[in-house]
Amino acid sequence: MNKMRVSAVQFGLRDVDSFEEFGRQVEHHVRNASEYGTQFLLFPEFLTTPLLSIGGGLSGDPIGKLPDYTDAYTGLFGRLARDYGTWIVGGTHVTRSGGQLRNTAFLFAPDGSVRTQDKLHVTPTERSDWNMKEGEGVQVFDTPYGTIGVLTCYDIEFPEIVRMVRAKGADVIFCPSCTDDRHGFHRVRYCCHARAVENQIYVVTTGTVGSLRRVDFMRANYGQAVVITPNDIPFPPRGILSEGEINEEMLITADLDLTLLEEVRRSGSVFTWRDRRTDLYPDWK
Repeated sequence: MNKMRVSAVQFGLRDVDSFEEFGRQVEHHVRNASEYGTQFLLFPEFLTTPLLSIGGGLSGDPIGKLPDYTDAYTGLFGRLARDYGTWIVGGTHVTRSGGQLRNTAFLFAPDGSVRTQDKLHVTPTERSDWNMKEGEGVQVFDTPYGTIGVLTCYDIEFPEIVRMVRAKGADVIFCPSCTDDRHGFHRVRYCCHARAVENQIYVVTTGTVGSLRRVDFMRANYGQAVVITPNDIPFPPRGILSEGEINEEMLITADLDLTLLEEVRRSGSVFTWRDRRTDLYPDWK
């Protein structure tokens, strides 16, 4: 297939009293996306942090409590992907591997299979306050609609890793994100545009909105979903197919035409992938 319909959720973080309450909010967005015939649905980074508020108190449960919900999280999203026939990037969820915490993105397929991609670059807050460890490798995922990559928030600020994913065949990067202020938001947003231009790919990104009053470091969020294209004639001049209203809980949807990527790579105004000077700087290999 040469086209895919994608949606992205600006997920409103709010304190919850049970996993079931969180699950109902998630399913609402999946059901909504299904009404538009969405084939790929993206949720933001740190999607499951509302579960830390279940413990109550001013600071909720510690981040190390989140891996206890992994089975419930994968069960919920696995069921939703099967029931609604949709590929779902379930944002990220904190997992534990070898005694260390990881920020892990999950891709749930309609056939019940699950793939994961750990965040490869962790922020200072993740490292010092949450004692999180970076991932150790990057991969791409083949789907009936095309080859995709999943790179989380800070990852998109490193052009080398996106070059690697593009070299492995990805035409679409899904970038779940979580930023607490406008500075962080625009760092990620501008880098998403740069990566789309550099690699002649689509980038679909979204972030958390709302506030968790009982969870440290999640008390403020600034986010917006957007579907980004290369800046060339077949696409919108600003490189934006669709975008949401900043800091509103909502869903956006757009159709990605992969044949247009091949067109601009072959005969576009510029050839930013083909014309890279590997004689002057190392290629992704």
